[in-house]
Parts: sequence; structure tokens; C-alpha cells
Amino acid sequence: MALVPCQVLRVAILLSYCSLLCNFQALEVSSFRTYGGKWKFLTFINLVIQTAFFGICVLTDLSSLLTRGSGNQEQERQLKKLISLRDWMLAIFAFPIGVFVVVMFWTIYAYDRELVYPKLLDNFVPGWMNHGMHTMVLPFILIQMRTSHHAYPSRRSGLATTCTVSVAYILWYGRREREA
Repeated sequence: MALVPCQVLRVAILLSYCSLLCNFQALEVSSFRTYGGKWKFLTFINLVIQTAFFGICVLTDLSSLLTRGSGNQEQERQLKKLISLRDWMLAIFAFPIGVFVVVMFWTIYAYDRELVYPKLLDNFVPGWMNHGMHTMVLPFILIQMRTSHHAYPSRRSGLATTCTVSVAYILWYGRREREA
């Protein structure tokens, strides 16, 4: 029942996301007190998604370590459900939203920093936290994809669910803009 390095790495990634979430919660920025609070920022939503995803990854690793060789059919069935949830979350939320946040943030940042991360935020958000939210997401998710086998949902259902969630976010956030 020895831990594999990739399992230890997933625990470290989960702890880093928990640290980022705690530090993000401690930030006092005036735009957090308006409509939607922190939830209006796709970066924050992505941070929550990545934390939940890696939490499920760690839970899957622990469950597989504890049920290995037990022969209990019910435990094996529950483990398969947990693995299916992990794979579904990766395909529907963690990978597409994570990659979108990283690519869009740095593309817009390169074009005009003030549009996504004004210099004023340097006074509130440390550089390590900015990179934790906008850079490290991509390597972490790619490491996860390379260290574990994943069974992805069908292309049609995956795209439909991801598009539905994306449109729901746009409609919710767009409603705020129309009211303002």
C-alpha cells in the first residue's frame, strides 16, 4: 500500500489550491462587494472547480489504496463511480475552463494588462497568487492527464454540458451588465 509519486503530487496540488482559495477569500477588493461578489470572476470559479476536481482525485487515490485487494464488490462499485465522476469533471469542467482561463488571461494581459489585471491589483494580489490562479492551472491539469487514465464522456454530451454551463455563466453575468 505504498503511495505512488503522482498520488503525492495530487495531494500537493490540492493543498496549493486550498491555499490559493484561502488567500483569495482573505483579499479585500471593492469589486468583491458588488453583484455576484467573487463568483462573477471566472478565475475564482475556476479555482473552486480545480480545488474540487483535485479533491476528488485525492479521494479516488485514497479509495483505490484502501479497497485494493479487498474483494468487496460494493467498494469496487463505489470506486468506479468515483472514478467516473473524476473523469467527467475533468472533461466537462476542469480542463476546458482551466485552459480557457489561462489562455484568455495571458492573451488579454499581453494585449492590454488593464483589461484583466490592472496595476492597482498588484497592491492586493501578490505575484505568486496571480501565477497560481492564471499560470499553474495548465501544468497541473496536464500532469493529471498524463499520470492517470481517463475515460471521457461522449463528445456530444461533453460539448453540450460544457456549452450549457458556459452559456449559463454568460447569461448570468450579462444580466448584471444590463442592470448596471
